Amino acid sequence: MRKFLLSILLLSSVVASAQFRTDRLMDVGKSALYYEDYVLSIQYFNQVILVKPYLYEPWFFRAVAKYYLDDYVGAEKDCSEAIRLNPYVSNIFELRGLCYIKQNKYDEAIADYDKTIEFDPYNKNLWFNRVLCKIEKKDYDAANADLDSMITMWKTYPKAYSLKAEVCMQMKDTVGGAKYLDKSLEIDPYDGDTWAMRAMVSLSQRQWKDADQQLTKAIHYKPTTVSFYVNRALARYNINNLNGALADYDKAIEIDPNNFLAHYNRGQLRVQVGDDNRAIEDFNYVISLEPDNVMAIYNRAILLERTGDIYGAIRDYTKIIDQFPNFWAGLDSRARCYRKVGLTAKAELDEFKIFKGQMDKHYGRQQRWSSRKRHEVRKKSEIDFDKYNQLVVEDENTVQHEYSTAYRGRVQNRSIDVVFLPMFQLSFSQYDNGVKSYQAFDRDVESFNLGQRPRRKLFVRCGVKSLTEAESKEIFALIDTLSAAIEASHDLRKDKGVVLQRAVANSVVQNYADAISDLTAYIQIDSTSSLAYWQRAVCRARLNEYEASRGEDVRLKTAGAISDIDTAIMLNPNNAYLYFDRGNLHAGADDYVKAIADYDKAIELDPNLAEAYYNRGIANIKLDKKDVGINDLSKAGELGLYDAYSAIKKFSKK
Repeated sequence: MRKFLLSILLLSSVVASAQFRTDRLMDVGKSALYYEDYVLSIQYFNQVILVKPYLYEPWFFRAVAKYYLDDYVGAEKDCSEAIRLNPYVSNIFELRGLCYIKQNKYDEAIADYDKTIEFDPYNKNLWFNRVLCKIEKKDYDAANADLDSMITMWKTYPKAYSLKAEVCMQMKDTVGGAKYLDKSLEIDPYDGDTWAMRAMVSLSQRQWKDADQQLTKAIHYKPTTVSFYVNRALARYNINNLNGALADYDKAIEIDPNNFLAHYNRGQLRVQVGDDNRAIEDFNYVISLEPDNVMAIYNRAILLERTGDIYGAIRDYTKIIDQFPNFWAGLDSRARCYRKVGLTAKAELDEFKIFKGQMDKHYGRQQRWSSRKRHEVRKKSEIDFDKYNQLVVEDENTVQHEYSTAYRGRVQNRSIDVVFLPMFQLSFSQYDNGVKSYQAFDRDVESFNLGQRPRRKLFVRCGVKSLTEAESKEIFALIDTLSAAIEASHDLRKDKGVVLQRAVANSVVQNYADAISDLTAYIQIDSTSSLAYWQRAVCRARLNEYEASRGEDVRLKTAGAISDIDTAIMLNPNNAYLYFDRGNLHAGADDYVKAIADYDKAIELDPNLAEAYYNRGIANIKLDKKDVGINDLSKAGELGLYDAYSAIKKFSKK
């Protein structure tokens, strides 16, 4: 009996310990979530889910973290699992509704908000978001019905009136829209977005001074919203306040240096005030953003001709004429430029084209500015060379909806280049994928470290570590030491490990040619070494990439690298990194189907290899399988590779 009781006590202590551990992990995860360390919090919730997958809370909180990181697909899935485990928590439906909204799944979002409103019928934020979904669906009757209910329940809720105004304007009832906006501003005169909406009504009615004043108030309350400055510049332009308009475009560009409308329209205003050279700078920037924007190219051509850059003007006129062969004014302008630089034959050819096509008309004289024409605008997508000197407005004035939620993210806002992660290779430094130290392991590497006892231990890492000056000196000193040892060796078969060490050292300092020579020598000594074939394939791939950048044809050399990886796989078929690397070689040759097959095998061998999910995601996106690709990127982020969240954000926008 005593033994039985002792075993029961031991078992209960183990259970209590496990319970304490999961509770502690949940607390630490929630703390990380509070301090906005979302990726770290996911790692803690992963551990709880692994031990107790039947608890809804870790699924829900992991969904919250993923939402912060703009991983709406992953967050939606976690919410669905949490709802399956506990369908009576309204917050889970609310969060999943937000995830649906971010994916433009408005029907599903409305269904979740219906459920949430059943739990909490007097939460106006839930009603507000559901109305926004119905507006996005253009179901204005249903939106109006909800708004009438909201106005009845919350007579002093200003956003209900501003939404009512938006619905009115969508239904072409401008007068009704203005009335509800005025009511909203009467209740809350400190809402910058509502002032901006009221200004849009004034702009549509050409009430420029009112729009100027209303946008000034909007800017006072929300001073970093670019569209407010762009729209106020248009209002000021129409009341001949050109300096004020220029100042607004300057401010818009200061906030958003890549804003197309601000650069384009500032260029047009600079033309009007005679600042041609700086106008050219603006059009240069516009063309760098949109290289095929013929209206910007035409404006720049005129300015280049005017400022004496005749060859630049000819280049721009030619680009337009290539696209619009019957653009007679452009042909006439190019002919004039040809004559200025003495290319008479080319000028005559252009003039003959004009004569042949339009025998009875005179072309090439651009319309002069008139007070009426000067204040007209054209739509951004409109191509009309008669309107080359007009300001540009967006094709449609859309309201940017801000849903009622406190969820925000930071990590996903990092700027990264979304490219394939580099190959795994041998190195002297451990690999850190950004969030947690991920020690890549391979049995052959460990056998080499134990058997050869190298001067510096070998590790497997993804990509090349950037070395400091001191680290570089250490590696070069090591190469000298290893070279001396090789020179002094009487039996390289016995000392072959030194050759491999020097090859790795050369690759660490990116001396791939010498590394390949050492690895080739090593393979002649030991043709059964998967490590040597693996590292030589990586070095060949890195060298090929450099040579391809110089315009060399490296297809045969790429085949050699693949052959080395094939041999390495034959010698060590359970190494996930080899399949990953071969996938990279196929991806580099744009053979994404084969690349995905290799990433699949790498994941099969190591289900926690985040880099394989990441690269497979990029490959799927390259094959126009965006949803599949984002799922893989979500998994990569879940496993700790936080650059995946920046990639998700970038591809979701696309």
